[in-house]
Amino acid sequence: MDARLRRVNKEIADCKNDKSSNIKIELVDASPFHLKGSFPGPQDTPYEGGHFEVDIVIPDSYPFQPVKMKFITKVYHPNISSASGAICLDILKDAWSPVLTLKSTLISLQSLLCSPEPNDPQDAEVAKHYTTSKRSFDETARYWTQIYAGGPAVKKMEVKEPQKDEIAIAGLEKAHVDQFEGLGFERSKVIDVLRRLNYRGANVANIAEDRIVEELLK
Repeated sequence: MDARLRRVNKEIADCKNDKSSNIKIELVDASPFHLKGSFPGPQDTPYEGGHFEVDIVIPDSYPFQPVKMKFITKVYHPNISSASGAICLDILKDAWSPVLTLKSTLISLQSLLCSPEPNDPQDAEVAKHYTTSKRSFDETARYWTQIYAGGPAVKKMEVKEPQKDEIAIAGLEKAHVDQFEGLGFERSKVIDVLRRLNYRGANVANIAEDRIVEELLK
């Protein structure tokens, strides 16, 4: 058995025996080098109550090369791509050390949910939302936790119509979408433009309606 396989097997066993951390690691298929990690969303954050899964690929030169991780569960967070699940975290790049383990790295991801770094974003649009309207960001992140991570229902945004869901997922206000849709623009285009321009919270006052119409006409 080579050193990499011995190390990975030991880490999986250690994680299985540790009942207190709530960090889980399991095989995806027959290969011990493709794994799935999971952990609960941290308390007192918009991710509380959710169950988050992470795809883990062990590189050939592990542990001297960082493990590759990306979120399987969709997460609304400045340092996680809302499209691909890619993660911006220093220990997954140049700050990696061979003393780090799969469990400690997953704990770091859990901590990242507690402490976003909007100045070093993976998802610039989400980071903009975070910095300009934290309350609105928290509502959207909580809603994503509900619909993608099995989190508790968000009463204020709990809706049945698919169109309203689309607005909530983008972190926008229905009244703003309705306003520009009422001018004859397609709802999907309105949502896309308002999201790109970060037409949310206090930032609404900084964006002229003419500017939005210009973007919609492109």
